[in-house]
Amino acid sequence: MMDFQISPLPYSQFASLFEASTAELEKIGAVKTIVNKKPGFPCRVSLQDAEVGEKVILLPYQHHATNSPYQATGPIYVRKNVATASLEKNEIPLMLIHRLLSLLAYNMQGFMIEANVVEGTQLRNALHSAFKNDAVEYIHIHNAKPGCFNCSVARV
Repeated sequence: MMDFQISPLPYSQFASLFEASTAELEKIGAVKTIVNKKPGFPCRVSLQDAEVGEKVILLPYQHHATNSPYQATGPIYVRKNVATASLEKNEIPLMLIHRLLSLLAYNMQGFMIEANVVEGTQLRNALHSAFKNDAVEYIHIHNAKPGCFNCSVARV
């Protein structure tokens, strides 16, 4: 089996947004909000579902900055004052286990070469299977129903 590593987004990219005014956030298409249900607000930094009552920012994020037709931007949530997740090799965050997920596999040129939809409980097997294809350089995991980016996965 091919080992993999799931990578969160670094908090340092987003920390200043929590000090921004509503008007400043509006300029970039972002909003501050308070979490009102769990699950429902998956943080792309901690790779955990936010707790009810927590402050989060919903913002557009270019998650696939590639020079190919597959470049992509989409909405993400970020929790305030959280540590960037540090996952072990082959570790799957609980946040992904209870969701229906879309896996988009890309080659070195940033072209999608495989796609799959799996229940989170089957994610480990799906990642191992996708990385059996030597052309797969990395995989993006999205929430299948809303289509939002969660995290990226690299071959180890």
